[in-house]
Amino acid sequence: MESTTATMSKFTVGSIVAFVALKLKKKSSRSQPAIGLKHMPKPRPTIFGTIAVDKTPAEDKRKHRQSVGPQSLSLSQMFDMAGSGYVGQNERFSKDQALIFQNGNLLSGSLESLIQHLVPTADYYPDRTYIFAFLLSSRLFIRPHQLFAEVCQLCSYQQNLTHDTINRDSLGKFGPHIVRLISEWTELFPYDFRDERMMKHMRDLTQRVISIYPELRKDISAVMHALLTRLSKLDTYENSLTRLSTESLQKSQTQAIPTTDIMEVCPSPVVLAQQLTHVELERLSMIGPEEFIQAFCKDRIESGTKFEDMKTTHNLESYVQWFNHLSYVVASEICSHLKKKNRVRMLEYFIDVAKECINLGNFNSLMAIIAGINMNPVARLKKTWARVNTAKFDILEHQMDPSNNFGSYRSSLKAAMWRAQCATNDRERVVVPFFSLFVKDLYFLNEGCSNRQTDGNVNFEKCWLLAKQISDFIAWQQVECPYEKNNKVMSYVQTLPVFSETTLSLASYECEQPENNYDRERHKQLKSQAGL
Repeated sequence: MESTTATMSKFTVGSIVAFVALKLKKKSSRSQPAIGLKHMPKPRPTIFGTIAVDKTPAEDKRKHRQSVGPQSLSLSQMFDMAGSGYVGQNERFSKDQALIFQNGNLLSGSLESLIQHLVPTADYYPDRTYIFAFLLSSRLFIRPHQLFAEVCQLCSYQQNLTHDTINRDSLGKFGPHIVRLISEWTELFPYDFRDERMMKHMRDLTQRVISIYPELRKDISAVMHALLTRLSKLDTYENSLTRLSTESLQKSQTQAIPTTDIMEVCPSPVVLAQQLTHVELERLSMIGPEEFIQAFCKDRIESGTKFEDMKTTHNLESYVQWFNHLSYVVASEICSHLKKKNRVRMLEYFIDVAKECINLGNFNSLMAIIAGINMNPVARLKKTWARVNTAKFDILEHQMDPSNNFGSYRSSLKAAMWRAQCATNDRERVVVPFFSLFVKDLYFLNEGCSNRQTDGNVNFEKCWLLAKQISDFIAWQQVECPYEKNNKVMSYVQTLPVFSETTLSLASYECEQPENNYDRERHKQLKSQAGL
């Protein structure tokens, strides 16, 4: 069996826009993944129930948000409560630090003034939404370690931290505030601290803080412990991906013919859907929010900020590759059976798995399965499809219909998000989005907004919009999979050596001989290329 490592590598984050758009152009009786530019239709009843539309006025949202403690709201809820933009907390920043507001929302500002707004003082601490929005997009203009150095310098200058004798009373709550900022930075963007320069800045600043506020030593130790735990988890995850890749390669080199199929390993479609959800949530949880900025903005990063210097993780690319792998697993499992009844059985099995995925709120696996079934080597098997009950598949395809900019899917996703917010058990909290479409939305948002205004100021409105959209993603990441883990099934589906594009087409023609001149000619070309 031929491995598809080289084939699948072409579906990278950078090419995913063209890939999805190309799918939309293809005409088929079964829908193809695509993206349009039309507005989303009005919410309507879906399999998750009718979506409740929030009609709370923006001003009331702000008042409600101010009345709720900061720890009782998720980041996504904070952005929802904030309304259309960041309001700010102190008018002196708009006057003294050249921040520009419009209709009460922060519109833009110089990089220096935005950094100033990030730095806490004795009586000021920035809003969590501002911290996330600015730290997320600041890397377009300045490297994280340089930003941290600027923060340290401002703290030292404003609070006179370099003096041998410091009046602690004059510092007020500066100590707890700066520790809280470091805590939020390490929580929201822990991968920044893979850079030793970041760790050095943090050690230098926290040691100075401890010398003034000895009682904060325990809090700082807790922050450091949580950060190191997170970075250790990342190392473990990356090692596991390497191990899975090595195992898959070894199988492809030693296993010429499949000795089993997925139905023997996991007869239940429900169980497989649950195990796919385990894989999805594990891989989803490891993507850093800054990876989206790094993936789509690398051509627009300003001079002095090298993309290679920013990029420390590849979890987003690994997740895209997982989608491609699952699609090829589906197609390979179907086309590996020469007997028509076995192909029919396998097709109906995957349709049932897809149905369970949508019931679980796992839209990414759902779309990967549909994409695999819609690959030409499977779609052309007319004699096989004639024996398949396609009613259930037609319903699933309606949910993922690309028309109206995936209007049906977006309605289902909103319903799933509403269900998660009102969840009465852990199973209702699961939301795994169709990742390629989520990435597409961010791509168009990035392309449609400039990094800077015409006056040279940083376009904070863009920073806010990116952060607001990614805050939903963070909420999805934090859900633990509630289903029992089956390591055998998870290992099988992640390490299965799948057919390459050429081998898949040849297998399809072995299943059902070509019936027209085009297919006959293509079959000959493929056999010639394969040396058959």
